[in-house]
Amino acid sequence: MAPKVAIIYYSTYGHIRTLAQGIKKGLEAGGAQVDVFQLPETLSDEILGKMGAPPKADDPVITVEKLTEYDGFMFGLPGRYGQFPAQFKSFWDGTGRHWQSGALVGKCAGVFVSTGTQNGGQETIGLTLVPQLAQHGIIFVPLGYRDPRVFSYEEAHGASPYGAGTLAGPDGSRQPSELELGVAETQGKSLAEIVAKLAA
Repeated sequence: MAPKVAIIYYSTYGHIRTLAQGIKKGLEAGGAQVDVFQLPETLSDEILGKMGAPPKADDPVITVEKLTEYDGFMFGLPGRYGQFPAQFKSFWDGTGRHWQSGALVGKCAGVFVSTGTQNGGQETIGLTLVPQLAQHGIIFVPLGYRDPRVFSYEEAHGASPYGAGTLAGPDGSRQPSELELGVAETQGKSLAEIVAKLAA
């Protein structure tokens, strides 16, 4: 059977959701069955309106209970001062029952990110995610340099050895480039192949 992978993301302005499409394409190319979820929102509609956030996508909202149904996860996380957002931490803090029972031990996870600037967390989001995963015995699968486009100097771009990424720009006006979407596809395929090996 094809391994099951959940893409679980948080996206205020759409950058991460766009990058998730590249991840999904790669996961499916690698033979995975993929479901896409968004994290529960913790901000009120009033606050989101003041932030100029567009309406949420129609992707279903993930629940903690659903996590046990998957062999692997790809977390799409925007940067908040170099770390993942409070919405992810709020969700992950609800996984205590899984932690106690060991329900997530041996599953795989990767991360892809969006930051406003090159130094806004392209690496540190992945680095700070690892302790969250380690507590559950989840195997972190980095991108490494499997895609030579990570080395490219043709344009400013996101991505690091931790995972694919995009640069939104300080005002959020920049959208994921073809290079960044290509790296995301590579990462998705890479994770799918590794999950399949471990699930065999």
